[in-house]
Amino acid sequence: MQCAESLRVQAAFDGELDAVSAAAAERHAGHCSECRALLEHLGRTRARLRRDLDYGQASPELRGRIAHMLDAEEAAGRRAAQPRPAWRSRPFWLGTAAGAATALAASVAVVLLAPLFSARLPDELVAAHLRSLVPGRLTAVVSTDRHTVKPWFAGRADVSPAVGDFGAQGYRLVGGRADYLDRQRMAVLVYEHGAHVINVFAFLPGRGILPAEATRRGYHVSCWRGGDLGYCAVSDAGWEELTALRQLLEDLAARETR
Repeated sequence: MQCAESLRVQAAFDGELDAVSAAAAERHAGHCSECRALLEHLGRTRARLRRDLDYGQASPELRGRIAHMLDAEEAAGRRAAQPRPAWRSRPFWLGTAAGAATALAASVAVVLLAPLFSARLPDELVAAHLRSLVPGRLTAVVSTDRHTVKPWFAGRADVSPAVGDFGAQGYRLVGGRADYLDRQRMAVLVYEHGAHVINVFAFLPGRGILPAEATRRGYHVSCWRGGDLGYCAVSDAGWEELTALRQLLEDLAARETR
């Protein structure tokens, strides 16, 4: 008889579950031989498809038509954005009032949304950390040294973080991957410290306020700014371990800036 949890395990493999449900499915597969065999079969199937399946390419004619349509749409957008002649414009005072109202609304939005960003950031990062612990999700590039991981982010993430392998200090660089936060592609550095996995998320915080320290679901979140970037380290490791890694990364970023 098929295990009752097999569908949930398969959904976790396909990335269709939230972080908590995915972690529960992973724990179940750890002691269920049938579900463990299912995961192994799915993994082999995915690997074979990626290896053997040929990717189709659009014909030159189709690519040309699409490019022409995109150019026409962009040109139409530029024409629509051109200012109207002065004699057709709104009165000056009306435009000034509208601009002032827009600026005021933007300022109010920054004031109101910054605390919301700060409040939900730890929850979103811990959820991303838990998702990464599902087998096969932790890294997209495996580290041989920092010169392997840092170039990998080009074109795959919206930021280029400071990358260092601190194996001599007890923080081995495992690899990296890209993740998502507020419609931007974060760069994620993955470190191993003893039995602990530490995800370091690098992103553009804008005017958002970064929480210095937070704890969610037993995981610690330590955040800081480095230049224009925001960094947050997430792990079940202790605060001292996270602080030590933060200091190593801050020192590295300072050296690269100099």
